[in-house]
Amino acid sequence: MAATGKLTHIDAEGAARMVDVSAKAETKREAVAEGRILIGAAALDAIRAGSVKKGDVLAVARVAGIMAAKKTAELIPLCHPLPISGVTLDLAIEADGIRATATVATTYTTGIEMEALTAVTTALLTVYDMAKALDRGMRIEGVRLLSKTGGKSGDWKAGDA
Repeated sequence: MAATGKLTHIDAEGAARMVDVSAKAETKREAVAEGRILIGAAALDAIRAGSVKKGDVLAVARVAGIMAAKKTAELIPLCHPLPISGVTLDLAIEADGIRATATVATTYTTGIEMEALTAVTTALLTVYDMAKALDRGMRIEGVRLLSKTGGKSGDWKAGDA
């Protein structure tokens, strides 16, 4: 069924649909996303020292983010399952929290932005889960796409926000 107007995920009857990308050319694609979690000083010190009772917060958050990137199509209803060729998830302790940056790559017919955003968000949620006994006031913020390359629409880079 043809899409109505410019809404690519809606069919002629107004029902949600997954776009057919089979006619699109495969291209190498990469997306980079970031986000932060603000953490109180005592909890951040415990994470830095590796003394959080649940274990190594950064190691678990990194693995959780990588796993989440691979499961994005199961979480976001109209996302295509993609053959992910690589995921890196960097976690940097800053003065008032932790910054997560995910880079996800594929060679496929559709973009990989959602996988990068899902990786970052899940990593930050995992930090919260592991350290919530120390600081229930942690706040996730600034989750955004930083850049994407490849595909019909070409490269894109975020401006300063």
